[in-house]
Amino acid sequence: MTTPAQADESAETVRDGSLQAGLDLIDQGFTLIDANLRIVAWNRAFLRLLDFPEHMAYVGAPFESFIRVNAERGEYGEVDIETAVRVRVEAARALKTHDIERTRPNGTVLRVQGVPVPGHGFVTLYSDITQQRHSESLIREQNALLESRVAERTSELMATNAQLREALRLNRQFGESLERSEAQMRLITDSIPALVAYFDSTLVYRYINRGYQDWFGVDSNHPEQVSAREFLGVETYTRIKPFIKQALRGEHVTFEYEAMTLGGHKRLLQTTLIPEVTEAGEVIGCFELTFDITQERRSHEMLVQAQKMEALGQLTSGLSHDFNNILTVILGNLSALASQPDVKHHLDEFISPAIEAARRGSDLIKGLLAFSRQQPMQNTLVDIDACVRSMDKLVRHTLPETLRLTFALQTAPAHCTLDAHLLQNALLNLILNARDATESKGHIVVRSEVQSLDAAQAQRLGLQAGPYICVAVCDDGCGMDAQTLSRVFEPFFTTKRAGQGSGLGMSMVYGFSRQSGGTVDITSEPGVGTTVSLLLPRAEVPQTQAAAPSDPGPTGQPSAAGASGLALLVEDDEDVRKVIRRHLLELGYVVLEAESGQEALDILAQTRDLQVVLSDLVMPGAVDGQQVTRYAQSLGHISKVVLMSGYTPSAQQTEGVPLIQKPFSREQLDAVLQSIPH
Repeated sequence: MTTPAQADESAETVRDGSLQAGLDLIDQGFTLIDANLRIVAWNRAFLRLLDFPEHMAYVGAPFESFIRVNAERGEYGEVDIETAVRVRVEAARALKTHDIERTRPNGTVLRVQGVPVPGHGFVTLYSDITQQRHSESLIREQNALLESRVAERTSELMATNAQLREALRLNRQFGESLERSEAQMRLITDSIPALVAYFDSTLVYRYINRGYQDWFGVDSNHPEQVSAREFLGVETYTRIKPFIKQALRGEHVTFEYEAMTLGGHKRLLQTTLIPEVTEAGEVIGCFELTFDITQERRSHEMLVQAQKMEALGQLTSGLSHDFNNILTVILGNLSALASQPDVKHHLDEFISPAIEAARRGSDLIKGLLAFSRQQPMQNTLVDIDACVRSMDKLVRHTLPETLRLTFALQTAPAHCTLDAHLLQNALLNLILNARDATESKGHIVVRSEVQSLDAAQAQRLGLQAGPYICVAVCDDGCGMDAQTLSRVFEPFFTTKRAGQGSGLGMSMVYGFSRQSGGTVDITSEPGVGTTVSLLLPRAEVPQTQAAAPSDPGPTGQPSAAGASGLALLVEDDEDVRKVIRRHLLELGYVVLEAESGQEALDILAQTRDLQVVLSDLVMPGAVDGQQVTRYAQSLGHISKVVLMSGYTPSAQQTEGVPLIQKPFSREQLDAVLQSIPH
């Protein structure tokens, strides 16, 4: 019989083990030291990031020992070892908050953050920010390249102006050729895709090229009548006036600003002012060179955004495999526990909530995969208007009577090749976001139309020119500011209160649209409303081919009745293998197990009576799931070959082999097996 003291000790052991297991899952290094600078807690990432052997870490280990190892292997530079140890031990003993970066001899950049925990000691976090610093360096290089290109163009124009000034000097010497030279100068400057001007020290224009007329509608033949304050507007002119004063003091100045040109087009401009100085040092005027850098800046911003999204996508893809394996074990064992008659009284209070939480975790991983564009898609030819119209019956019951929802669909007949389920999920997310933005009191319009993007429009959106179907969700709600818009697609970013949203809705919309060959375009203004537009490539429909049903609807679950035979289960994770083996046994199969691809090949070569091969896609070792399934197919006598995975890598899976996503239930596995023809 267990005594209370033994039970407490056992519970404490479980808690300690759970805490250590949780700490070891964290990518950041972690240490907790007490006031005497002795280790209380740590994780594997701390040892891995700083290359410490495992035997050094134990409860009560002096933190000085780790500092000494670092000093001896040159982590602190070419300094006296004892001095380096003493200085750092004294600094650590102060237990003061700090946040520093350190580059290790191997090039790894670590961020070290320390904070005191009153009554417990001092917590330190170690983060590998090498890739982050590399990305920042890449962005700086891109900026430098952009500035270099602008500098080259400025240099060319300066050289041209120098040639023009020389031409004017010669023209003054040869008066009869002056008119012809001026015409040539005008022709040259009018042909330059930029604004070229000269104004004197009294701020009166003496020359402007035709670009001013094209952009702002001013008369280039009478520059003395042109006012920058008028064609730029008082607000813009006030903002750039300090730069003009700086140039008139004899300094070269380059600055950027936004201006409204003819037709209401907003452009981002970059102007360089080059003062003309006499031999006596007097500034008598300035040459003005102005470029439209709107597209260059847009391209740079798209590059930065693409790099950020790619980095986040790689992170989520890497995490999904391990998390889905964990969820497979949790869901499988909870489901098995729920079927036991002696725990029925715990079902509602304990087991069912745990199962539901695990399923939400699975949905979360699917959302991350959708964002990283690695979620498997079941693409068919879809009638867009019919699919969008089917949303009406799905969302009406979730919207209050105070909110008006209307549909303005104008694309029929028009089709796209995409996953109808994911399109409906994306629209559901957008409609619910619009509901929240209007506080359930406004008007939501879902509209569709066919758009043909020209080269300029397509470049702005990062697409190919051609026909697209635009499905837009418009609301008259609170809108978003520029800062919110810049982060709207980031996973876990949300403006809702805690508990009201995961921050993955827009990430999934983004992932679906990009994976479907399209994009998402958002226009929003605080206090006015938001329009989110999905642009999806229009598909040509052969006359002999009908579009897939617009309403995907629920699919039935095949029965497991009659399933029998010998199955080979290939999975490297022992806990996951136990769960899936139970599924196969309950479906009526006798199960052989292999914990590696090579072991699976050996079993396949020696076993002639296999009816089913179920293999994990990604496994350690030289043989992966694709090689296993290809070999199983080549044998010719195995009727059902299936791959399973916690994520979908960029490589293609074995042709003709279905892929089931972890975590999955026994019923889902049965449905996949039953769908394979004998």
